[in-house]
Amino acid sequence: MWTVVYIAPSREEAQEIQHLLSREGLLVKLKPVNASSELTQKCSIEVLVPESEADEAMEIIDSV
Repeated sequence: MWTVVYIAPSREEAQEIQHLLSREGLLVKLKPVNASSELTQKCSIEVLVPESEADEAMEIIDSV
């Protein structure tokens, strides 16, 4: 099961978080908050990781 660990206000920020977590070896998915929208520059984006990696992801995000 995937868990939301961050909601980014833009695609650019979501991709930065995705890159940060991926560098640490975590699996990451990006999903628009509004399911009908695409990954546009100005939509809010959920950053998701597997439930088993959520605590580690939160620690990494908090350290930035």
